[in-house]
Amino acid sequence: MARLPQIMRRPQQILEAPSPAATAGGGGTVSLSGAGATFPAPLYQRWFSEFNKLNPNIQISYQSVGSGAGVKQFLAKTVDFGATDAPLNDKERASYPKDMGEPLQIPMTGGAVVYAFNLDGVDNLKLSRDAYCGITDGTIKTWNDPKIVKDNPDAKLPSSPITFIHRSDGSGTTFLFTSHIKAACPNWKAGASKSVEWPAGVGAKGNEGVTAQIQQTKGTIGYTEYSYAKENSLKMAAIQNKSGAFIDPSPEAAAKALEGAEVPADFALKVPDPAGKEAYPIVGLTWLLLHGKYSDQAKADALKNFIKWAFQDGSSFAKELGYLPLPNEVTNKAIAALDNVKVAAK
Repeated sequence: MARLPQIMRRPQQILEAPSPAATAGGGGTVSLSGAGATFPAPLYQRWFSEFNKLNPNIQISYQSVGSGAGVKQFLAKTVDFGATDAPLNDKERASYPKDMGEPLQIPMTGGAVVYAFNLDGVDNLKLSRDAYCGITDGTIKTWNDPKIVKDNPDAKLPSSPITFIHRSDGSGTTFLFTSHIKAACPNWKAGASKSVEWPAGVGAKGNEGVTAQIQQTKGTIGYTEYSYAKENSLKMAAIQNKSGAFIDPSPEAAAKALEGAEVPADFALKVPDPAGKEAYPIVGLTWLLLHGKYSDQAKADALKNFIKWAFQDGSSFAKELGYLPLPNEVTNKAIAALDNVKVAAK
């Protein structure tokens, strides 16, 4: 297993191959299609745009439809690649088409899931574990509940109802969020999955939908990916981590959640409740799903070269948008795993 280094800085990438931008795609036009997670969609769209500027003959289209729908399309072979914030489970692997080789899940970036809120007169909010667990399971119903007031003595918390906003679609963000809630909240009964039976709240589709619902509706709070909240200037709560500290969401605090974590051979790293004293508690990786076999050499090469470029030159865009560039120890192993992508004999 690879162990993530203590600080997720990126020393000079070790790649012996020439720059992917100089070698990708050859002369003909290559069109790639993908679908899946909304969590990394802003970064993926930026990456695809920047990569296309360097490789005008390679067009990559991406549908931000949620991890659940993306995995289904990947398994149905209707897209060239999938994207998910939840590693493939045993049932999904068992239904993978045998003629496509073995699926690969390549970690691309990491990020935080935040509690974003819209409450007039309150700019800073601290939520203890008791508080955010109660909001999520519906047992805390008003903003002036004693469990919220306790840690926000100077805030003018109203007696109005809390409306919790959650995902209505199959979502890797929901998987990351509920994996933490299951670990942190003793009374949580709905489990951890891309789709759960919510005990309370209002559903919205995609990180985009949750973000918009919070932005447009007073008295709401819900979970969304950090970059969506940041880009839309939503207020984000500081939440209590396993050590008892209240942590504001940030890429730096999210990186601390992954420090020292062991990355398994299939890259399916999960850290539902990190122990670090300065770690933000709801953090995960997101993966691209590649087929083990492609019928088109140009498509296989273009996908591999895109991933190498994203690791090597795309990290600056990840940082700019609030995502976590992965350390070289992990990206070099992921690049080596790309050798398992083959072209089917005709």
